[in-house]
Amino acid sequence: MTPPLKLGFLASGNGSSAMAIVAAIRAGDLAAEPRLLVSNMRTAAALAAAETAGVPALCVPTQKDPDAADARLAEAMQAHGVELIVLSGYLRRLGPKTLGAYAGRILNIHPGPLPQFGGEGMYGARVHQAVMAARLTESAIVIHAVDEEYDHGPEITRRSVAIAPGDTPETLEARVKAQEPGFFVETLERLARGELSLPG
Repeated sequence: MTPPLKLGFLASGNGSSAMAIVAAIRAGDLAAEPRLLVSNMRTAAALAAAETAGVPALCVPTQKDPDAADARLAEAMQAHGVELIVLSGYLRRLGPKTLGAYAGRILNIHPGPLPQFGGEGMYGARVHQAVMAARLTESAIVIHAVDEEYDHGPEITRRSVAIAPGDTPETLEARVKAQEPGFFVETLERLARGELSLPG
């Protein structure tokens, strides 16, 4: 019997993927434990959603002192027994202490094919605009490990998303967003079953 995944979450907004993962855990569909959700924004809806779901929640602002925030974040995750961190719309670059403590064990979801449509500044609507401008027949949702560069770490898995005639960046974005939470849950289920592995 594989031990449950001990998950931590980072979110800057509503944390929709994090909440979908917590719901799957509560429903018995995912062998995992939600140990902690951290946001860099005091007003993030994810903090209230986590507390409502019975998940410990913490705000660690990053702007005034990024180094201190990095140390506090790493310490908080370790203190709560977190073994795998899930980024759910976290809009800050992670620091060396967190990256070092969780090397190969931080997962991010990207709303377009990597590496072609990733990198600094490539998030949200910008990704879908670039994909449409390239006249591709399909886009992708990619889950990858996080390292010190934006959208650069090893790919864990991806899901193709067809681009239909008449699609716009907005319709593509809506379709990708609708699939992201479920795809994250499915990927964690496969990791828990040993069907996918983390780098290293």
